[in-house]
Amino acid sequence: MLRGLDIRDMLLIDRLELEFQPGLNVLTGETGAGKSILLDSLGFVLGWRGRAELVRSGAERGEVTAWFDLAADHPGRAVLEEAGFEVEDELVLRRVNTADGRKTAWINDRRASGDVLRRLSGTLVELHGQHDDRGLLDPKGHRMLLDAFAGNADLLAEVGQAWRARAEAARTLARAEKALDELRAEEDFLRHAVGELDALEPEPGEDAVLDARRRQMQAGARIREDISRALDALGSSGAEGPMLDASRWLDVAAPHAEGRLDAPIEALARALHALAEAEQGTARALDALEFDPNELERVEERLFALRGLARKHEVRPDELADLADTLRTRLQALEGGAEDIAGLRAALAQADAAYARAADALGVARRDAAGKLDAAMRAELAPLKMERAIFETKITPQEGGPTGADSVEFTVATNPGAPSGPLGKIASGGELSRFLLALKVCLTDAETGLTLIFDEIDRGVGGATADAVGRRLASLAAGAQVLVVTHSPQVAALGQHHWRVEKRVIGEMTTSNVVPLDTTARVDEVARMLSGDKITDEARAAARTLLAG
Repeated sequence: MLRGLDIRDMLLIDRLELEFQPGLNVLTGETGAGKSILLDSLGFVLGWRGRAELVRSGAERGEVTAWFDLAADHPGRAVLEEAGFEVEDELVLRRVNTADGRKTAWINDRRASGDVLRRLSGTLVELHGQHDDRGLLDPKGHRMLLDAFAGNADLLAEVGQAWRARAEAARTLARAEKALDELRAEEDFLRHAVGELDALEPEPGEDAVLDARRRQMQAGARIREDISRALDALGSSGAEGPMLDASRWLDVAAPHAEGRLDAPIEALARALHALAEAEQGTARALDALEFDPNELERVEERLFALRGLARKHEVRPDELADLADTLRTRLQALEGGAEDIAGLRAALAQADAAYARAADALGVARRDAAGKLDAAMRAELAPLKMERAIFETKITPQEGGPTGADSVEFTVATNPGAPSGPLGKIASGGELSRFLLALKVCLTDAETGLTLIFDEIDRGVGGATADAVGRRLASLAAGAQVLVVTHSPQVAALGQHHWRVEKRVIGEMTTSNVVPLDTTARVDEVARMLSGDKITDEARAAARTLLAG
């Protein structure tokens, strides 16, 4: 509920503070007194798009502050939480407009973006008037209004979930069909490549092993002859024979040499041991270099085959095994693709059927609610002196979507037999006001916490019809807060709280002011609305009668 509004240096207002109450609040005043300025200022602090030039002439900046009470279940709390604001029972909005056009907004003293402000304001205030093209007159919102009237939230959630499931099934099928088409386009390549790779059977790390073996065999062929000659030189036909002869000769001579040959004999023994080790190592090396010449040819052929196939597929030789697995998997997908596609098509058909069932159930609920809304509108229009008017909620099929497969539009005919058409095109000004009021009465949930503002919705009606409009507004305000800008004395008399908008000229400065009216002042204001500038005793008497109800 809107509790108060503080306006500083906006248009014709220099400083104004208002406190509003629950129930029916009425604002009256002569044409041009500034009632629209009040609504412009409220729209400004709520983030609505409006006049470009709002700052009062000569002021550096204009500022509007509005404060609201938020009930525990108020939908504005969810908007605040989502935007990261602390939620309190009192909500304070403040917005500043500098003379050069810069606008800055705060929510509970924290800077806020215009987008957050507008989303929040949609849960706080709703404005209705003759040019209500962004509200009840906009056919784009009629389906949403009907669903809210019907309480279709659960059915809408089911339809939305079914639509998303159907869309995901369709996307999965489309991706699979595209992938299968791509595989079919390269089927010949896949079969040939897999055949080549399966025939070669490459293994990870095989290239390095073969390359090392090849280098070893190539090196062995070059050095084996030298190693063999070295082995011969170390053996019995080489160095070993003479050294053994020398050892035997020294052993024979040693007993007669008085110890002079002991050291040479020991050194020779060590040399023979080292020579034996050298001979054994050389023999082992020679054995290791022993290979079949055909093996070198086989290794080279295998190595060249691996590297050639790797170049062909633009991968490293060690990646050939993984490539074979990948291509084999794609070939298997191709061979099983038709079966997979059939399964995905069946899944899409099931998702289509589930969506159709959910959409049909929602459509049935909407048609049932449409009948109830039409009946409720007939009951509301009769007190508004439009008992012969026909209101009809038309539901027509449309292409399915996340909110169902129905198009909803509110249509009217002002008299039986007259052609029906869109609400905003068929009704005249006064009729349109009453249609909008009746529709709002039928659609409004008093627990939403919205403050409803009606801007001269009673324009074009008078007498008993104006009284009926006022009584419907009073009924609507019984469980909510309603602000009405009106020129109708019948409507003004039914208000629970009354303000008069006045224009004053002091020197060369024109300002607007809003004055709360007590009982006596209300009599004079309603009398002025009845009789004009000259208030007579007869007008005051009539005003007292209206105010008495």
